[in-house]
Amino acid sequence: MSEYKKIENAKAELTCTLEGESWEKAKGTAFRKLSAKVEIKGFRKGQAPKHLVEKYINHNEILIEAAEALAQETLNKAIEEHDVTLIDRPELKIDDMNDDKCVLTFVCPVLPDVKVGDYKKLGYKVEEVKVEDKEVDDQIADLLDRKADLELKEDGEVEDGDTTVIDFEGFVDGVAFDGGKGENYDLVIGSHSFIPGFEEQLIGMKAEETKDIDVTFPDNYQAENLKGKAAKFTVTVHEIKKKVLPELNDEFVKEQKIENVNTVDELKNYTKENITKRKESDAVNKAESELMDNLAEIVDVEIPEAMVKSELDAMVQNYESRMMQQGISLAQFMKITGQTLEGLRDSMKDDAKKRIKINLALGEIAKAENVEVKEEDLNDEYTKMSEMYGMPVDDIRKYVPESTLKDDLKLQKALEILKK
Repeated sequence: MSEYKKIENAKAELTCTLEGESWEKAKGTAFRKLSAKVEIKGFRKGQAPKHLVEKYINHNEILIEAAEALAQETLNKAIEEHDVTLIDRPELKIDDMNDDKCVLTFVCPVLPDVKVGDYKKLGYKVEEVKVEDKEVDDQIADLLDRKADLELKEDGEVEDGDTTVIDFEGFVDGVAFDGGKGENYDLVIGSHSFIPGFEEQLIGMKAEETKDIDVTFPDNYQAENLKGKAAKFTVTVHEIKKKVLPELNDEFVKEQKIENVNTVDELKNYTKENITKRKESDAVNKAESELMDNLAEIVDVEIPEAMVKSELDAMVQNYESRMMQQGISLAQFMKITGQTLEGLRDSMKDDAKKRIKINLALGEIAKAENVEVKEEDLNDEYTKMSEMYGMPVDDIRKYVPESTLKDDLKLQKALEILKK
């Protein structure tokens, strides 16, 4: 038997009474567990008669052991009975405890009270997209550029867009500095991979020509000892390579091996369709983002710190995963940028609170609109995830519990209602 009572914002009490057969059984189990630890002279450990062991065990210890043994199971049943969502670990209080019964009260951090304004008046409009011919031409030009060959210039000078093979050494006040020297280095003119002014001064040089060039390091340069310093580089150009673009024709298109794309016209149509899809996706994302921003503005809620902490934990973990995909650990990134974990969490806090407000609001809208997630909805979503990750459905179910997926789908359905 259990009772639910809201005691303040984001806190509730679950009061559970243990009695009868379950309480008697728990006391018996507790006595046997404690008696196994009792040593009485003349008997092997745990083998002494019950009437002797009882003299060595405080009766309250038995009751406390029984209560603690039943606490988790009791809490789980009460949570299910009253459909409670915990946002942090509950605090346990024993209100009454004797041989006949035990009354446990769980002080539970729960979802806060949420008030949502007139969400039906929120606007949602996806902008119509248009693709210009120039966008298609530019993307095909990028493809041609990526497929270009480099042809060695026997004669001629360095031009913008050329790839040069150079030796260089840098000096500040006539003294060479660490990291300022390189040999047989491939440098694309116009790539802006060197400090400002360096690449431009190579234009006009010929193969095997050596030249001194003057540059100034930016004030925000990563090396402290070089920030804002004037430097002189001695540069020798060994080779000059010119980019030779392939001809845009049907043969080139076929070489790209794009399914059902064999002609220049088909490539243009294919490129236009891809740009259109990307723009349409961007337009939907923008409209959804504006809708969520507007929704957050009409939500009145006092967010518990436990929810903010949990959301920040998830955001930092996601941030770390993205860093790992780029081949760098979070610790390495922080060392490079001079940032701390605390600073990172602080920078994310406003976004975390906004996400929480939006999810709580969607949850309230789902209740107001009587949103239901059916078994077929869950099965469809598990199938989609299985296809996306290339894993059997049964394995996906192990990683994504049904209760979690159900909550997510409920919020998605609430969002679709908002859009309409």
